[in-house]
Amino acid sequence: MKGVGEPPGRADARFADPRVEFRYLCAALGYFTRIPVPRGFGGDASDLAGAIRYFPLVGALVGAIGAVTYLVALHVFPPSIAVLLSMVATLAATGAFHEDGLADCCDAFGGGATREDVLRIMRDSRIGAFGAVGLVVAFALKWQALVALPPLVAAWLMIAAHAASRAMAASFLVTLDYARPEGKAQPVAQRMSPRAYGLAAALGLPWLLWPDWRAGLLALGVAFVLRVAIARYFNKRLAGYTGDCLGFAQQIFELSIYLSVLAWISS
Repeated sequence: MKGVGEPPGRADARFADPRVEFRYLCAALGYFTRIPVPRGFGGDASDLAGAIRYFPLVGALVGAIGAVTYLVALHVFPPSIAVLLSMVATLAATGAFHEDGLADCCDAFGGGATREDVLRIMRDSRIGAFGAVGLVVAFALKWQALVALPPLVAAWLMIAAHAASRAMAASFLVTLDYARPEGKAQPVAQRMSPRAYGLAAALGLPWLLWPDWRAGLLALGVAFVLRVAIARYFNKRLAGYTGDCLGFAQQIFELSIYLSVLAWISS
């Protein structure tokens, strides 16, 4: 991760002082959410390169927004409506940032024959049949999985899944290259060192181990298997990843966590 005075280019140098770390956190909030950040914080490329290690912490905040919305709504509405309202709250908090990546990747991988086709379709602002179907299926599975969980488990899992899924998505920055010569995600898409990723993992993965560490380990195991499969697919189709790929991966990991915990509880 870049320290003060170092040129941008890798998100893996030694950790900076607390004031710079605060800038990185503000940059993460400003880049990955619609939450306002103080003027003058997180405004340059080096801040965005450093922001990625706080990606899971931002996820925990987004999940907490959803969880609070869900628990408050339960006092007025049935669980099915409360879950939908929590999903709306998280979409509003992020501006559907990751869902856009899911739709773009479904369209691109579903409709692109070559690497160039895939990258071109990802940049198309229009949504196609594959993207629409992908969003509907993902939303429906999240909705039904959370409705089926006990309320307190569902609320905590919203926080845990949002944090852990972002930690898993950030892992691609350790092993894969950015697939475009330039792009909107370029300032964030810098290689991370194991040490820098260690902080991201520490901020994101332990949430899953409470209240039932066995269910959490199952969810982590499934996520790691998916991570290997997704990384191989990205390398095969793109020889790397894009910003949309990270959004796609985050959505897949989040959904897999909900389904894994539900499967454990239901078994």
